[in-house]
Amino acid sequence: MLSYLVFFLAQASIFAIVCLGLNLQWGYTGLFNIGVAGFFLVGAYAFAILCGPEYLTHLGGFALPFPIGLAGALLASGLIAFVVGIPTLRLREDYLAIVTIGIATTLQLVALNAQQLTGGSQGAASIPRPLSGLLDSVFARNALMLAISLGVVVIVYAALEAMVRSPWGRVLKAIREDETAASSLGKNAFGYRLQAFVIGSSIMGLGGALYASFIGFVSPQDFLPVLTFQIWTMLIVGGSGNNKGAVLGALVMWAVWTLSGTAAQLVLPADLQVKGGAAQVILIGLVLMITLVFRPRGLIGEEASVSSGAIVEPGVQPKR
Repeated sequence: MLSYLVFFLAQASIFAIVCLGLNLQWGYTGLFNIGVAGFFLVGAYAFAILCGPEYLTHLGGFALPFPIGLAGALLASGLIAFVVGIPTLRLREDYLAIVTIGIATTLQLVALNAQQLTGGSQGAASIPRPLSGLLDSVFARNALMLAISLGVVVIVYAALEAMVRSPWGRVLKAIREDETAASSLGKNAFGYRLQAFVIGSSIMGLGGALYASFIGFVSPQDFLPVLTFQIWTMLIVGGSGNNKGAVLGALVMWAVWTLSGTAAQLVLPADLQVKGGAAQVILIGLVLMITLVFRPRGLIGEEASVSSGAIVEPGVQPKR
């Protein structure tokens, strides 16, 4: 039981990191990024290439230290976000969502077909964990990954809290609420949107690197659109615009996902268990709909802000 709990919490903490990155983009800046899986993929493969063993069929064999692999994954995801963000972030709402879906699909297809770079459909295996040679039990290795993942969650959370409560973060919220008004005050809305997009995508790549190290294997099938759906559900259920909500949503919805999968194996007959994955997606969608109907701000909504001595709810203009 304890071993499973450690394994569960390690995975949940990795998704919490990705959720924090999406929260910066959507919750604080209003960027409708539906390409989460793509940036998660970039971080995972970058880590596999930098830290993995020598592969006979594709790029790798650098065997760099674990921290360098994390840094490389963060930089690779940020670079991809910067390159694609320059031409796309001038789009708004649904148009941006459509483009980011295309970006994620393109990256997944590159991973599937670029055999010499990623290993293609065979994926990348034997991705190392930190200090794996010093720990001889599965529980100890999982516990170490849990400690590292939780440490990264704390660091990312603290950094984002400092950023969004700074003047920079207040500009992001102003752009989210009324970009025209923010621009009229001399703020470069596109520049701020690009910064938030790059930073958030880099955090997603960092989560991808931890995922690759924790699982030890990545393939293009790990980064299908359902992953983006999961991360968005975590953020909406937890509460966008609040970093605590992003972390809580990741924990709650990953528990719903894993427990529903276990229940499907126990309840459904053997010939129907192959459809358990579809039942999980349906359940997640049901939880999302119930949340939007009864708690549209999520379990922990965005904190009210104080303006001229009056409390102002997010998205609501103060009365004059």
